[in-house]
Amino acid sequence: MNSLIKPEYETLIFQFRGFKVMIDADLAVLYGVPTKALKQQVKRNYERFPEDFMFQLTKNEKEELVTNCDRLAILKHSSVNPLAFTEQGVSMLSSVLRSEKAIKINIEIMRAFARYRALLRENEELKNEILKLDAKLNKAFKFLLEKIDELHQKANETRKPIGYKINKKE
Repeated sequence: MNSLIKPEYETLIFQFRGFKVMIDADLAVLYGVPTKALKQQVKRNYERFPEDFMFQLTKNEKEELVTNCDRLAILKHSSVNPLAFTEQGVSMLSSVLRSEKAIKINIEIMRAFARYRALLRENEELKNEILKLDAKLNKAFKFLLEKIDELHQKANETRKPIGYKINKKE
């Protein structure tokens, strides 16, 4: 499969405000349009992008993004905060940007979001398996410690002497 978006592009997905998002600058590069043109189309179709589809990052969020991602250092001196698009927002962009490339890129982005979700699910499953294994190990160690304590207590008990009895008379 000849993919327009390489699997490592899943690193273009960030988390802000509890949403997995892509930044307008990255999307503009992928779609092959200037960021200004992408934002212009979004403004013209603003009713298609509710808060859970797209939101503008705050100054602090932009600084965090620039700090954590070197390739977005150009945003550091920008007076406009970037737009963040959720998976549904990226999907809606395909209806706003109608080029053939935009449609193909959008399909690949949806696949990247799906792979990202699958990766998170796998991590959750792995975490659950580790917790189950940890519980089993704790139960086994508890059992072994109880047995060792029982043996230790038996060792401290006074024993009856075995063998011939010698009567001591004083």
